[in-house]
Amino acid sequence: MSVPETVDRVLLVTAVVVLVVAGVLLLYRVWRGPSMLDRAIALDVIAALIIAGLGAKSAFARDSFYFPIMLVLAFLGFTGSVGIARFIAVRDRPLSRPAPVRRTDEEGPG
Repeated sequence: MSVPETVDRVLLVTAVVVLVVAGVLLLYRVWRGPSMLDRAIALDVIAALIIAGLGAKSAFARDSFYFPIMLVLAFLGFTGSVGIARFIAVRDRPLSRPAPVRRTDEEGPG
């Protein structure tokens, strides 16, 4: 094995280790919360980590088979994040109050 191949392998193994550690920390964030928004963001980042893991596997095997799968997962992660954000926005919307009626002295009788 040549030096560039060894460096390539070491960097890929390091990337996978970092991805696994980040995944464990994100699972802890999903488990502990404290809010629904924290859990939603953690799940979105987990989707990105899965895509990065597939990219690392694809680089390790030197195969482009997983690229379309990564693209579909990115699209699903994006639409899931938008859906969760819309749900949280509707849930946290303040109660609407009727607008106050403004009357001025310049208003005439009709």
